[in-house]
Amino acid sequence: MIVAVVGDSISAGSPLWDPDPTVRTRIGVPDERSQWQWWAAKRDPALVFRTRAVYGKRTDEIADFLDDVVDGADVLVVQGGINDVAQHRPVEDAAESLAAIVERGRLLGLSVALADVLPWPAGDGSAAKEIARLNELVHAIDGVAHLPFHDTLAPLEEWSDDGDHPSVDGYRLLGERAFRVPE
Repeated sequence: MIVAVVGDSISAGSPLWDPDPTVRTRIGVPDERSQWQWWAAKRDPALVFRTRAVYGKRTDEIADFLDDVVDGADVLVVQGGINDVAQHRPVEDAAESLAAIVERGRLLGLSVALADVLPWPAGDGSAAKEIARLNELVHAIDGVAHLPFHDTLAPLEEWSDDGDHPSVDGYRLLGERAFRVPE
């Protein structure tokens, strides 16, 4: 089963992995375990992931990645939103962008899964409120499998090494517990 993934640095596997070989060269010693897709494929070897995800991209920018990964795909996973919050973009706009990506995936005949936004340890109280509001809007998008990325990590004390991205163990939890293939 081919799973197309579009997203930001969370789906790219930052800070220790990136789907782009030139970025991996800059990382130095990349660790593919720093990607939730690696853990999901380890759990279910029938899954083949095709990922286009870039550090720092907002949801409106992530929409441009769809054509890079959907040919021959069975499922589309959409992940993004934290950069909209970090860049002080209205979360309603971010939710509209995510809904448009979801709709485009459905029009292409794909089953679609939509990840909610992770907690942000380095963020402030205002960012936490915006993430909560964006996640409410994300969960209101119908016709998708909702992936509980936020609630998988939120109860844990230690899941990030840098305050922005999951650690390898955090990515493992996302791949093993939060990700599921939509029906």
